[in-house]
Amino acid sequence: MIQLSADVLGNVELFRHLPLDDRRALASHCHAHRCKARQQIVSLAEHSTDVYFIVIGKVRATIYSLSGKEVNFRDLGVGEMFGDLSAIDGEPRSSNIVALTDTVVVSMPANVFLEALQRYPTLALIALRKLTALVRILCERVVEMSTLDVKNRIHAELLRLIQNSARDEKTAVIQPAPRHAEIASRVSTHREAVTRELNHLTHIGLLERRNGTLVVNNVGEFSRMVQEARFRTLGG
Repeated sequence: MIQLSADVLGNVELFRHLPLDDRRALASHCHAHRCKARQQIVSLAEHSTDVYFIVIGKVRATIYSLSGKEVNFRDLGVGEMFGDLSAIDGEPRSSNIVALTDTVVVSMPANVFLEALQRYPTLALIALRKLTALVRILCERVVEMSTLDVKNRIHAELLRLIQNSARDEKTAVIQPAPRHAEIASRVSTHREAVTRELNHLTHIGLLERRNGTLVVNNVGEFSRMVQEARFRTLGG
């Protein structure tokens, strides 16, 4: 563990709008942890209930099948939290959390987290919105897995990455460019299928690799492509 700064929760989305003294009071119950890249922070099915807030770095929620296949759910960065599900319902962890980079996380005991949600209604609303967004994303992915072919699932995953990336009206920059194996894991296919489709999208001018990034040259067209596939498969 490492020493906490005076306002370690200042860059955490959940607490950003709290007065400084209130953030400091909550931080006094927390501990900071430095994690190396590829270090596992939380294990699937472990019985622990602390909530974690990312102050430096990036982590990934993932599980492994009995055959060893990795299934990635989502990546989380600075200001985001994980572990809140177990804090709320007391059930075992629902996934592994692994550091993608050298990372610093702050852990908060579940009782402190739950008391804060009760004391500050704004925090409870933000937490509810985050959970609602997560449910929507998971529902969307279940529908995609059940209805879309591999090519369209790849497009849908890229669109999610676009929506979380730096962008203007026409272009978006996904940084760093995701590994083909990572995309394959998220859409339940193999790396070669992803490579083939990304090469096709590059050939027709929609994608471009540039200095370790993936540039989408026409966000509107990409979005239209995904929405059209969803509309078709749902019988619209």
